[in-house]
Amino acid sequence: MRYVGALDQGTTSTRFLVFDERGRVVASAQEEHRQITPKPGWVEHDPLEIWERTRQVVRRACGEAGLSPQQLAAVGVTNQRETTVVWERSTGRPVTNAVVWQDTRTAELCRQLCERGGPDRFRHKTGLPVATYFSGPKIRWILDHVPGAQQAAERGELLFGTVDTWLLWWLTGGPRGGLHLTDVTNASRTLLMDLRALDWDEEILAELGIPRAMLPEIRSSSEVYGEATVEELRGVPVAADLGDQQAALVGQTCFQKGEAKNTYGTGCFLLLNTGPEPVASRHGLLTTVAYRLGRRPPAYALEGSVAIAGAAVQWLRDNLGLIRTSAEVEELARTVEDNGGVYFVPAFSGLFAPYWKSSARGVIVGLTRYAHRGHLARATLEATAYQTREVLEAMVRDSGVRPHALRVDGGMVRNELLMQFQADVLGLPVVRAAVLETTALGAAFAAGLAVGVWTDLEDLRGLWSADRTWHPVLPEGQREALYRRWLRAVERTFDWAEE
Repeated sequence: MRYVGALDQGTTSTRFLVFDERGRVVASAQEEHRQITPKPGWVEHDPLEIWERTRQVVRRACGEAGLSPQQLAAVGVTNQRETTVVWERSTGRPVTNAVVWQDTRTAELCRQLCERGGPDRFRHKTGLPVATYFSGPKIRWILDHVPGAQQAAERGELLFGTVDTWLLWWLTGGPRGGLHLTDVTNASRTLLMDLRALDWDEEILAELGIPRAMLPEIRSSSEVYGEATVEELRGVPVAADLGDQQAALVGQTCFQKGEAKNTYGTGCFLLLNTGPEPVASRHGLLTTVAYRLGRRPPAYALEGSVAIAGAAVQWLRDNLGLIRTSAEVEELARTVEDNGGVYFVPAFSGLFAPYWKSSARGVIVGLTRYAHRGHLARATLEATAYQTREVLEAMVRDSGVRPHALRVDGGMVRNELLMQFQADVLGLPVVRAAVLETTALGAAFAAGLAVGVWTDLEDLRGLWSADRTWHPVLPEGQREALYRRWLRAVERTFDWAEE
């Protein structure tokens, strides 16, 4: 039996999982890290804390499985995307905390960029609108606000990376020769990469004043980059790198044009494989690289990103105290037959796809004396399903392709009330994978392909299986009436933060 490790560095925690050659989890370990919020709209992580958590979970998982590093055929990395780290090449010391993908501090910078060409000024190259979500403006903010950073970057003394780059650099040596690289999926989320050339775009770099010397080399998602030198994985080939949502697409084996998956985590991320050519979006979606496996041509995807999904449940737990654990939200929501007319639009940091309104803020509408905590719990779950439908409708308009089913993964898919409502509001079957850890599984698949644990995509398809399928049962008229009221609720969030 051969084994492949997957390092899954997410927004709230870091995990290391070991898979066998049948795609089964044989060991896992997980550690949370701090969410640092120094100002409203600011979200930061400590990169050094993330690196320490990485080493801890590798040690624990391998110890649990009784495996030494030499028994791993390869390790793959998958990561929270867009989160921006800038550090000193010579020491590995970050110049400031990582600026997380949810962070909105670059709103004014993005507004200025939009004034000089509109929000879509870079879309024809990058597939992305100008938005606080992406790494490029975050780099610019760091260079503007850390004394001496611009000059140090121009001298080649500072390095930029999304979290994958940060971890790969440390895994392969850090200040002592660590590899400074990223893959096409993560690079496609920076607002700096040309989607067709698969390289950094000089004109955009010049517009943002970002020195190319600080940027990592862009590689494919599945190839042997080098060997790990850190003690916990010494000698293991580091052979895959994918952003978390693209890794989940691979883990769900959505390799054919028109296949789609949705991941329900802190946010909610729906990807539709559009094949070997990028599809430009006219309806508020992102065009992104889905994956590139070795020397094969890249596959592209349309993506709809919802900022708040599971995080809304956490808000009920941590801010309102309505539940003690996130899992309790389903039980509370089942105390009512429907939402009682209550709609909750959790636009805590603005609206992402398909609106891209950073000035939106969350609202709860439809309250009456009849409404109680059960209705709010149900409205919280329904919000995730409604946002998913908005994204899927935009994808169908852009691509002309409607999926036959939606494959789902992530922590929230254990919530069977949500999954049934998702099928109802979409009018499509919703299919839960047998292995829920599809993000880590995708990184393992890509790493295993690079070293020959698996031969081709058909091998991987043979490892995927469904756990459960939900079919829509809600009458179409009722489904459409509920959805129309949701759209009215969304309109109430617009421009709330405008001065």
